[in-house]
Amino acid sequence: MDYSKGITPAADAYEGKAWNVVGHTYTPKLHSDSVFVWHADIPDGTFVPPHIHPTQDEWIYVLEGNLEIEFGDELHKAGPGDTIRMPRGIVHGIFNRSGAGATCVFGVAPARKLFDLFTALDGLTDPEELVRISALHEVDFLPPPDAQ
Repeated sequence: MDYSKGITPAADAYEGKAWNVVGHTYTPKLHSDSVFVWHADIPDGTFVPPHIHPTQDEWIYVLEGNLEIEFGDELHKAGPGDTIRMPRGIVHGIFNRSGAGATCVFGVAPARKLFDLFTALDGLTDPEELVRISALHEVDFLPPPDAQ
């Protein structure tokens, strides 16, 4: 993968891409074999269900708004300036239950297949297909609580 010097301006996206994934707008800012970073607009009432990245560490830096992160039975709240750390292999779900939108910067290391996953999920609304495609890209969603 080509990783070159330069700047991705605030209003631009890496390779001109942007995706709608689970109701969030993801705009890639940096992508290499080592790391993938994207800006996210997370509307109120949206979420990423509990899942695991077995091959990546993930983090979120909150710019505006508030998010709730569930690590299994643990609930953590994050606001502007907070950094959320989600180590590989740890179940986590990301929720905006704040009553307002949130913006943040996400990152994963190493990049692995996540950039390609977001390309495949862009605009997808079928939950079963989302789970199937995600598993092919090293992201494993947990079954809904009533299915466990």
